[in-house]
Amino acid sequence: MDALAPVRVLLVDDDALVRAGLTMMLGEFDGIEVAGAVADGTEVAAAVAEHRPDVVLMDIRMPGMDGLTATEALRARRDPPEVIVLTTFDTDAHVLRAMRAGASGFLLKHTPPAEIARAVRRVAAGEPMLSPEVLRRMMSFVAAAGTDPSRDRARAALLRLSPGERDVASLVAQGRTNQEIGTALRMSTATVKAYVSRILTKLDSTNRVQIALLVHDARP
Repeated sequence: MDALAPVRVLLVDDDALVRAGLTMMLGEFDGIEVAGAVADGTEVAAAVAEHRPDVVLMDIRMPGMDGLTATEALRARRDPPEVIVLTTFDTDAHVLRAMRAGASGFLLKHTPPAEIARAVRRVAAGEPMLSPEVLRRMMSFVAAAGTDPSRDRARAALLRLSPGERDVASLVAQGRTNQEIGTALRMSTATVKAYVSRILTKLDSTNRVQIALLVHDARP
């Protein structure tokens, strides 16, 4: 995305008042443009093709196709936009499914406007919006699941990484930014970006959130 161009956002929510409110709210922030809005997950594919958004703000509960199914379908496409799941529902299962589907963030609808705008800008720049609260809940939920084949698969996947790449992946799983990782590991931000790119390729992951999930899945 052109650093000087506004971040184009597609809103997906079945509530017309929510769509109108988000459009008005995001319009107050420089560098963000609401490119379009649709009412159901079944409309997402066509809307993405028409509006070419950088970020999709996706509701979960919708009458035709729910937001999690729409996210899975969208992220399976070639060169998809980033997705932030925005909902009133915050169960652990919803969070985990959204993240596994390739969402780059998970926000509740009562999140302050400035925080939603910050999340939009952050995921558009390639940084996931993983709040410490969401990370803690993910870790607790994965740990409560006990030993299962997914843990073995995650550990086997992480063995494909070099020691340095595993260090970077561990910090990604803590929700650290590239700059924070660079400071912690005494690397330049450019070097961290190169590491993350290699990790994504080796793990066949679509974004940093899926790196974090693999790291958490692999923990005892």
